[in-house]
Amino acid sequence: MTFATLNFYPRKDPRMRFFALWYFTCLLTLWTILGDTVLGFEQSYAQPVFGVLTACAVAFLLEWVDAWTSRRTPRFAGNWANAVNFLPPCIIPGLACAMLIYANARLTPIIFAAAFSVASKVIFRAPIGNGQTQHIFNPSNLGITTTLLLLPAAGLAPPYQFTENVTGFWHWAIPAGILITGTIIHGKFTGRLPLVLSWFAGFAAQAAIRSYIFHAPLAVPFLPMTSAGFILFSLYMIPDPATTPIKPLRQVFFGLSVAIIYALLFVTHVVFGLFIALALTSATRGIALHAYALWKRRLASKVEVPAEVPRAIGLAS
Repeated sequence: MTFATLNFYPRKDPRMRFFALWYFTCLLTLWTILGDTVLGFEQSYAQPVFGVLTACAVAFLLEWVDAWTSRRTPRFAGNWANAVNFLPPCIIPGLACAMLIYANARLTPIIFAAAFSVASKVIFRAPIGNGQTQHIFNPSNLGITTTLLLLPAAGLAPPYQFTENVTGFWHWAIPAGILITGTIIHGKFTGRLPLVLSWFAGFAAQAAIRSYIFHAPLAVPFLPMTSAGFILFSLYMIPDPATTPIKPLRQVFFGLSVAIIYALLFVTHVVFGLFIALALTSATRGIALHAYALWKRRLASKVEVPAEVPRAIGLAS
């Protein structure tokens, strides 16, 4: 069975997908462990555990239901490799929601965010051709955004937590390491380097424009770019291969769109602007995919040969 997601990886190579997914999984797992033991994460030990367990439970349930209704074998069945390789798309949103949402000691917001993240892959889909559909939202981003908007008691994790307990050299080494390794991954395995670069350029441009218009010190709007949290968001949430275009020019438009929407949200005093901007950009892309598919169906219906024509040709011959 060919997965629709492979259409968004270079050369539709499943090895690219597996490598990227396992890299992100290992990175988030390592960062969660170091964050809770060394760096100073504000989450409780239980929150990432419940986030991952919830995401896995929902993913396995939805896959089983879809396989049963489609009369096919579930993707996690058959052998141990299928079951293991089914886990990264579950682990990633489970850890990401626990890491980026601050819910004090409560588990409910993390459970809700993780469950909605995975469920959104089934709920919000768009046609991509050849009878296939693909989810349009980065699952983690949509789960976090929805939780922040629906549960006012939950907020974003403080940016300082990523390097809270380190000093000196490590304040620069940790973000630099994430930046370098993430850039290599997107350059070699996901093909999303144009998107990442356009996002950085767009963010820098809007920061400079806001500084000029509002007479703010130039360093102020650029300050978010120096945080490990911003780099994590820029390299592991915006350029999600499964929910972003694969053609370089469209990637540039996608990255610039996120930056423009973020700037508009910021100047209108809308909080959680990064996450909302990405969700709105993904929603716009999804609507465009639906509109394009509808246009193609209508165009095809106009050029269909009426049934009477072949019969008339047969009679004439």
